[in-house]
Amino acid sequence: MFQKLFAPIDMTEGAPWEKITLFAVPMLIGNIAQQLYNTVDSIVVGRYVGDNALAAVGSASPILNLLLVLFIGISVGASIMVSQYFGAREKEELASTVGSCVTLTAVSTVFIMLIGPVIVPPLLRLLNTPESIFDWCAGYLNILFIGVAGVAYYNILSGILRGLGDSVSALMYLLVATVLNIILDIVFVANFNMGVPGVALATAIAQAVSAILCMWKLLHMKEIFVLHARDFIPTKKHTLDIVRLGLPSGATQAIFSMAMIVVQSLTNSFGETFIAANVIVMRVDGFAMMPNFSFGTALTTYAGQNVGAKRMDRVTAGARQGTLIAVGVSAAITALILVFGKYLMGIFTATEGLVELSMHLMQILAVGYIAMAVTQGLSGVMRGAGDTMTPMWISLITTVAIRVPIAYGISWLTRTSELPNGNQDCIYISLLISWLCGALITFFFYRRGRWKKKAL
Repeated sequence: MFQKLFAPIDMTEGAPWEKITLFAVPMLIGNIAQQLYNTVDSIVVGRYVGDNALAAVGSASPILNLLLVLFIGISVGASIMVSQYFGAREKEELASTVGSCVTLTAVSTVFIMLIGPVIVPPLLRLLNTPESIFDWCAGYLNILFIGVAGVAYYNILSGILRGLGDSVSALMYLLVATVLNIILDIVFVANFNMGVPGVALATAIAQAVSAILCMWKLLHMKEIFVLHARDFIPTKKHTLDIVRLGLPSGATQAIFSMAMIVVQSLTNSFGETFIAANVIVMRVDGFAMMPNFSFGTALTTYAGQNVGAKRMDRVTAGARQGTLIAVGVSAAITALILVFGKYLMGIFTATEGLVELSMHLMQILAVGYIAMAVTQGLSGVMRGAGDTMTPMWISLITTVAIRVPIAYGISWLTRTSELPNGNQDCIYISLLISWLCGALITFFFYRRGRWKKKAL
C-alpha cells in the first residue's frame, strides 16, 4: 500500500475524474505548502520587523518571478514531454529527457546567479521602490539569486515527478521543506534578528533540501526509467523539444511578470500602506488560486499521458470533468475566504486599517477566481497535448492588452486633488476584468480544437 501511494499514476485507464482527482489532491495540498513559504515569510517579517518589511518582500516578488522564467519554461517543457513519453511507454526517451533537463537547469542557474544581483538595483529604481524599503528589497533578492539552484531544481524535478503521475512524492518533499522553512524563518528573524535577508536565506536552504530529495527519488525510479551518464548530455532533439514546449510557458510567465512590474510601479505610487495591503491580498490570493493551479497541472499530466497513448476520447472527457470539479472547489474556497478573510489577514498585521483595506481589495477579485478555474483547467489540457502557444497568446492579450491599459486608464480617469494618483482600486478592477476575459477566450480556443494536432 505504501509503495502504491508513492507510485506514478497511469491516467490512461480508469474513470477520468477519479484519476484527475487522485492526482490533484496531493497537488492541492502541495500548493498549500508552497503558499506557506510566502505566507510564513510575510507573517514573520510583518510581525517581527514591521509593515515596511512586509511591503519590501512584496515589492521584490515581481522581479524574482521575472528572473525565474527560465526554470518555469524548462519545467513545463519537461513535464509535458515526460507525461507523453510515459504514456507511450518509451523509457529511453524518458531518461534522455530527464537528463537533458538536469543539465539545462545547471546552465540556467549559473546564468541567473551571475545576472540577478547585477540588475536588481536598477530594476528597483525603475519601479520607483520607496527608499524606506529599497535596501530590504535588494538584500532579499540578492540572497535568493545566489541560492537559486535549490529553487530551480525543486521546481523542475518536482515538475518531472508530476509528469510521471507522481504528485505524492513531490508533496512529501515540499512538506519537509515547508516545515524546515518555518523553523529557519523563526530562528533567523526572531532569534538572530536578521530581518528580511533572514527570510530569503531560510527559503533558499529549504528549497535546496527539497531539490535533493526530488533528485534522490528520480534516481530510484528504475522500474520506470534508468538514468545513465550519457543521458545528462543534452541531445539536439530533446533540447529543441523542451524549448519548443517550454518557451511559450516561460514567455507567458515573463509577460505576466513584466506586466506585474509595470503595475507594481503604479502600486508603489499609492504608498507603503497600499503596498503592504497588496502583499497581504496576494498571500491570501495564493490560497484562492490553489485549486485552479492544482487541477490545471493535473489536467496537463492527464492530457499528456492520454495523448501519448493516443486516447483523445479520454482527453476530452477528462477536460470536461476536471474543469467542472475545479470550478466547484474554487467556488467553495472563495466563499470561505470571503467569510473568514478578515481573520486570515489579521494574522499578517495588527493594523486594523490595513486589514480593512486588504479585505476590500479581496472582495473585488472574488468572482474572478471561478473564471480562473476555467482558464487554468482548459489551458492545462492544451499544454498537455503539446499546444503551449495558445495559452501564451491568451496570456499576452489579457495581461498586456487588457489589464495594464485598464489599470492605468482608471487611475488617470479618477485623479482628483484628494487622489493625485487616482483610485487605488484600479489595480484590482483591471485584474478582475482580465481574468473574466481570459476565461471566455480560453473556452473559445479550446472548443475550436486545433490543440489536438500538437502532440509530439
